[in-house]
Amino acid sequence: MSTWTLKEKSTGELKVTIEGENWKTAQTKAFNKLAKELEIPGFRKGSVPAAMAKKYVPAQKIMLEAVEHCAQDLLDAGIEEHSLWPISRPELNVEEISEEAATMSFTFAIKPEVKLGEYKGLAYEVEETSVSEEEVEAELKRIQENFAELEVKEDGEVENGDTAVIDFEGFKDGVAFEGGKGENYPLEIGSNSFIPGFEEQVIGMKKEETKDINVTFPENYQAAELAGQPVVFKVTVHEIKAKVLPELNDDLAKDVNAPDVETMDDLKALIRKNQEEQKQQNAENEATNKLISTVVDACEVEIPEVMIKNETDDMIQDYANRLQQQGISLTQFFQITGQSEETLREQMAKDAESKVKLRLVLDAIATQENLEVGEEDIDTEYGLIASQYNMEKEKVKELIPASSISYDVRLRKALDLIKDSTNK
Repeated sequence: MSTWTLKEKSTGELKVTIEGENWKTAQTKAFNKLAKELEIPGFRKGSVPAAMAKKYVPAQKIMLEAVEHCAQDLLDAGIEEHSLWPISRPELNVEEISEEAATMSFTFAIKPEVKLGEYKGLAYEVEETSVSEEEVEAELKRIQENFAELEVKEDGEVENGDTAVIDFEGFKDGVAFEGGKGENYPLEIGSNSFIPGFEEQVIGMKKEETKDINVTFPENYQAAELAGQPVVFKVTVHEIKAKVLPELNDDLAKDVNAPDVETMDDLKALIRKNQEEQKQQNAENEATNKLISTVVDACEVEIPEVMIKNETDDMIQDYANRLQQQGISLTQFFQITGQSEETLREQMAKDAESKVKLRLVLDAIATQENLEVGEEDIDTEYGLIASQYNMEKEKVKELIPASSISYDVRLRKALDLIKDSTNK
């Protein structure tokens, strides 16, 4: 027999008691297993007579082994009996145990209940958009910067926008600290990729000049011994490279290598078209986000901490993967920015909670509206993913389980239902 007690934030306790023949059988199996593991002089392992084995195997050990043997089956039965949906690993606690009966409890979080508010017939307004000439010119400037080349400056000083190839080593109280050294590092001045105040002091340095740069680490720097501390970096400039911009002409337009772009007028037209489409998409996304916020804010749900933690873990891992694609490790990111993992986790936790709540709400709406996902829906989604990442559909199927695809499609159907019912 079992009882389920729901506590706060969708965490509860499943209490189970096993007794009678079931408990005796469990103890017998436990004893047989322990007896086979006995090693007693004069007997081969596993051949100790039962009567003798009982002298060497304590009753308490048999009962605890019996708990290990039957705990999972009791947990599964209790979950089925009370129609539970666990979302965290159950913690087992043996509350009472004897040769006659055993009572154990399992503490775990379950999928939380969502109390839905209004989600149909809501306002959905997409703002009108336009693209100015200044915005087109700004994008042209960005393209020009992307096609810029670095030219070595034989004379002169480091200026803002230059790339200085430097050696550096950091010292605190005259002692070099870990992670504060680099050689032939290409530092773009103005990129704000180093500790605040560092790049500004490199400006004006000449080739092969060495200089002490004084900076103070941010208060939230991930290395506690350096957080908020003044340090000195010994910096040597080995090379200075100036950025040389290409001319804004038809040659640059061709270098962009965009379909049907041969002239600067073609490039401007493409930029305007892309910006118009992007602005329209952004306006639709903003309207959708407002709609979603209205729906989610009208709902009530207590989210278990484990769901927020797991989502935060996923977000940090995704961020680390994106950094890795740029050749930066998460550790290097913390060193460069002065952040810590704890700070990053705190920043992401709020977004993680919002994402979890949104999924729970959309899932509840899908259940309320009896939305179903068929094999055709799943296959179509596999095809879209394969096309997006230029992969074979069968390869995508190997990487992503159908259950994950089905879940995502189900949530999207719920969102489409909300949007289709709006007062547009």
